[in-house]
Amino acid sequence: MSNKYYNEAIIGNKNMIATFTEKGELERMYFPTKDYKQFINFFHTGVKVNSSDLIYLHDDINNVYKQYYEPDTNILNTEITNTYFNLKMLQTDYMPIKENILVKRYIFMNEAKIDLNLQFYIYSELLSDNNNLVGCKIIDGGMMQYAHDFTFSTFAKGEKLEKHQIHGSKETIKRGEIYDKDYIGMSKEASICYNIGTIKPMEKKILEICIAVEESKEISKIEDEIERIKKIDLKKEYTNTKSYWRKFVKNHNGLNMKEPENSYEEMIQEIYKRSILLFPLLSNPETGGIIAAAEIDENFTKCGRYAYCWPRDAVFVTKALDILKMDKEAEKFYKVFCKNTQSKNGMWEQRFFTDGRLAPCWGYQIDETASVVYGVLEHYNYTKNTKFLKENLSMCEKAVDFLQKYIKDWLEIEDTTEKKDKVQEEIENENKEKNQGHKYHISYDLWEMNEGIHLYSIASIYSAFESMIKIYKILGKNISDFENNRLKQEKVSKEEKKLEALQLKIKEYIDKNLYDEDKKSYVRNLEDKKMDISILGAVVPFNVFSPKEKRVQNTIERMNMSIRTYTGGYQRFEFDHYMNGNPWPIANLWMTLYYLKAGEKKKAKETFDFVVKTSGKHYFLGEQIDNATLKPNWVLGLGWSHAMFIIVLEHMMKNM
Repeated sequence: MSNKYYNEAIIGNKNMIATFTEKGELERMYFPTKDYKQFINFFHTGVKVNSSDLIYLHDDINNVYKQYYEPDTNILNTEITNTYFNLKMLQTDYMPIKENILVKRYIFMNEAKIDLNLQFYIYSELLSDNNNLVGCKIIDGGMMQYAHDFTFSTFAKGEKLEKHQIHGSKETIKRGEIYDKDYIGMSKEASICYNIGTIKPMEKKILEICIAVEESKEISKIEDEIERIKKIDLKKEYTNTKSYWRKFVKNHNGLNMKEPENSYEEMIQEIYKRSILLFPLLSNPETGGIIAAAEIDENFTKCGRYAYCWPRDAVFVTKALDILKMDKEAEKFYKVFCKNTQSKNGMWEQRFFTDGRLAPCWGYQIDETASVVYGVLEHYNYTKNTKFLKENLSMCEKAVDFLQKYIKDWLEIEDTTEKKDKVQEEIENENKEKNQGHKYHISYDLWEMNEGIHLYSIASIYSAFESMIKIYKILGKNISDFENNRLKQEKVSKEEKKLEALQLKIKEYIDKNLYDEDKKSYVRNLEDKKMDISILGAVVPFNVFSPKEKRVQNTIERMNMSIRTYTGGYQRFEFDHYMNGNPWPIANLWMTLYYLKAGEKKKAKETFDFVVKTSGKHYFLGEQIDNATLKPNWVLGLGWSHAMFIIVLEHMMKNM
């Protein structure tokens, strides 16, 4: 599979997403969930005008492009004007809300002074391997590419095929000369052609292509489904899709954003709306699982991939969902996804598929577990739903029990209350030999790069303990089970004291071991002691320290000297080389949260402005910003970036 790094635009519905380049090329299409399965190696479209060679819509020297979303929707328009023939083509891509199809509508407009005779070509190659070989069958009006577990059907509504070729199109299609006598073949690539006919000057013609993806069924059922789709009123589907998304944006205006009064406010408004439209495209409606971003690097050439659910990232997204009145979706993440993915020992692994299955991981991150407990309380703070807390109490208690054992082990806190049997002691001694003398596996940091004890990680545990204490107090006041059960009350009281004692130990440990007296600042870990934006986690959101403590202020000063770039953007940490070490929007937004909490409104606006002014063409926020161009340069539409934007925006509207 070729490397495809930039999803300039994303569309989708509840079960599918598709991504596109800035020139309208379809890059990816996922079904039946947003993270599995991807089908396309390439999907190219083009036109043959009069006697020309094939003009690829996504790649021709004479093409001029303009791309934009239909306002307040996930409907994408790409205008392609071929200046040689003065042929204007409007490609509109959308996914109906209740149909698992991608509709590609093409409007061809002849702006020349001569007649233009058009043929439209599709050249498609699907991903294939020895365990799931792809073949192709020509059907009425299109082609059906299929493997053992799926069918990927491409066909036109009300159009017949002019010609086709099931294998070997690579050279012949350049001249628009495809031909094949076979209707079925063992090939992962195939091409088809439709005759659009003659378009007179200033005349328009329309072609509507449907791509339908199905989990594998008997051939007769697939054929029946294709015939059903051909009868759908696509004009009505387009109108319904547009209405659905516009209503969705209106219903989830949780911050009651008013109409902008200037271009700057308009940019904020557009990022806000694009965030509302993005979150459902990243979410699994059945489980509540949320991918970090639409996939960008299937070949692992630059990263470990993004279309998985990290519990930590999703916790921040759920907070944004609560702000945007998507509380049911946020609740499903905890009640379904988190419950289904929690290990028996109480922890959560690094990342999962959104259906709850364990995804490829390369280590352990303790903050994944701590973040879920923190997130449960945060969700309650928005909904005030004590029933939700009660339903998730056992899950949180298991997680906190694991966190207690973990922190006691790694901070070497003696526990005289715990009784162990001989088998348990043997297991722990065996683990100690593997884990540098510790019972539990060492944790990676927030950025998944360094193993050890990290300020952000243990601050997240501190916050999880604080959240558990507050959950107990809330339930103690509201749940009759607590009020009328003396043994339960005594157990909870004892647990609260244990957690409070551990919080003190954590704070003492941080002050003793993670504060550098020479630098007069906190450091990120015990090893390299670099400045790192994640140090702010101890202040916001985890509240280990207050923002105006002298040690914290000294740390902020060092951050501004070491990780703030000349453009005003913040890197993650000193000497960050990942993707050239550019600023990250979440780093700036994190600093904005700190300044807001510290009451420094002017500095908060400066750090926030950098994010607003460096958003993408479609107002997507990336993972990083290129310092030279001040444009996103990696992972457009990162869920964590958009979540932090919504969280910060809520704080700014309350405090500015």
